[in-house]
Amino acid sequence: MKSLVTYYSRTNITKKLAENIANEINADIDEITPKVNYQGKMGYARGGKHAIQEKIVDLEGLKFDPSDYDVVYVGGPIWAGKAANPVISYLKQNEGKFNNVKFFLTAGASGFEGGFSQMEKYSKKPLKTLALTTKEVKKDDYDLSSFIE
Repeated sequence: MKSLVTYYSRTNITKKLAENIANEINADIDEITPKVNYQGKMGYARGGKHAIQEKIVDLEGLKFDPSDYDVVYVGGPIWAGKAANPVISYLKQNEGKFNNVKFFLTAGASGFEGGFSQMEKYSKKPLKTLALTTKEVKKDDYDLSSFIE
């Protein structure tokens, strides 16, 4: 089965998780890069505002077309109780191109359910979801086996 892991990560927490998933399943990996700057304190504030507004943002070009894959793993962080805008923008930009999806989200503590339902609104029902806190990812305190099977 051909798989792609696509992710957005502002602080490299989600990036670490995405790379672990890709390594486990020998998948291609693609980083979502927004044209909007979300770095630093101003970027953090901008991200929260954009998340609340559910703003669709422009993205840099990606290496892989999701329609070429049997399963696409899509992940990102939770911002203000919602999935980060670059993730939603990616899903919207590729609407109708997913054969199957699995979603993974990272957050300081909560907001996962809202993030997953928002992602599903712009995509399709995921085969599986994975929700991990920042602390779990930093400490490698998780098991991917049921998520990637």
